[in-house]
Amino acid sequence: MFWIYALLLLVVIVGQTELIVTLVNRIHGLPLPHWLLRKIRHVHDVLIPTLPIVVLWFVGIGGPGLLSGGSWTDLPMGWAAYFVFCGFGAIGLLMTVVTRGLRTIPASQLKDKSWTVDIAKRLGKPPLAEGPYQFMTRVPGNEIFQVQVAEKTFQLPRLPVEWEDLSILHLTDLHLTGTLDRPFFEVVTELAAEMKADMIVFTGDLIDKQELTEWLPSTLGRLKAPLGCYYILGNHDWNLDPRPIRDMMNNLGWQDVSGRCEEVDINGRTLTIAGTEKPWMGQHPDFSRASSDTFRLLLSHTPDNINWARGQNVDLMLSGHNHGGQVQLPLIGPVYSPSVYGTRYASGVFWEEPTLLYVSRGIAGQHPLRIGCQPELTKLVLKAHTLNTQKPTEPILEAVSV
Repeated sequence: MFWIYALLLLVVIVGQTELIVTLVNRIHGLPLPHWLLRKIRHVHDVLIPTLPIVVLWFVGIGGPGLLSGGSWTDLPMGWAAYFVFCGFGAIGLLMTVVTRGLRTIPASQLKDKSWTVDIAKRLGKPPLAEGPYQFMTRVPGNEIFQVQVAEKTFQLPRLPVEWEDLSILHLTDLHLTGTLDRPFFEVVTELAAEMKADMIVFTGDLIDKQELTEWLPSTLGRLKAPLGCYYILGNHDWNLDPRPIRDMMNNLGWQDVSGRCEEVDINGRTLTIAGTEKPWMGQHPDFSRASSDTFRLLLSHTPDNINWARGQNVDLMLSGHNHGGQVQLPLIGPVYSPSVYGTRYASGVFWEEPTLLYVSRGIAGQHPLRIGCQPELTKLVLKAHTLNTQKPTEPILEAVSV
């Protein structure tokens, strides 16, 4: 019976861990102040290692002593109820893993080509400065400097034929904290410029340290595109004073579309590009003035706004915020994702009719740690449905160090 009880306790420990992480993920999807989220994380940091010890000590060794010859029938009613509760957590984790394993790439994705750029190698040294959480940069397997540059092709049903091969460069989550030094972001900017997109968008979480707004002229300020550069801000910008950030971005030629719609004429057809920083700032844009046949592009920092976007008949929604979890475990995938949907929209492409949602893993993060989840810089190439009947292909991944 020892091994059966040991397995039971393992299920309980896994289940309670899953329940704690699930709760923390969803709390972090809410517009709560930074100081409160920090306290919640501290409680999480204590509970994750101590609760398994409590279970093993009071149930496995003491009390009914399941690991020392005791019997399940000696388990107090309170502990039995707790075990059942944790069992639901373990089942939830299993369902998440199975669902993620069965998820397929939407048929609208026609092509996925990517390569990796080692920015530390390109610069000749790791671009680090005296910022927070430096100890994380020394974790074995950390991929913070391994930026995946990708070009993904999508077929969209309402894309005008006049826009065949329209390209959008998607940047998000730079998180200028001072840990990754300015040269890192300058190289990312160079890579972005080399991709030569028709339009460039940024979907929030730009600044984590207010004075680093001065880095913008030599980074995002160097980017130009024929159809313009558009941006919104995110929850980390909300934690600071977003006004000087917006002022700098506007002065550098970027257009702020947060809470509003901007119409862009492309070959005689209208693109409505809009942005939302909800639930942290402002309001959702008003699509009511846009004609029903206009193509709608939404920049939303969090993918949690997907259901609202679907209700507005948004054709393409671009988001960041979740960073792909930053650490992805074998089989399990991402564990932490600050979303009311947990890890469901951690990163990747999702077809939620009538909306194609693309969630980027972003460039950086408050915590300089990436394992199995490289930073991402992506250009989306759009195809009109009536012109291209090509079936989706298997993603092409080319690892190249530059």
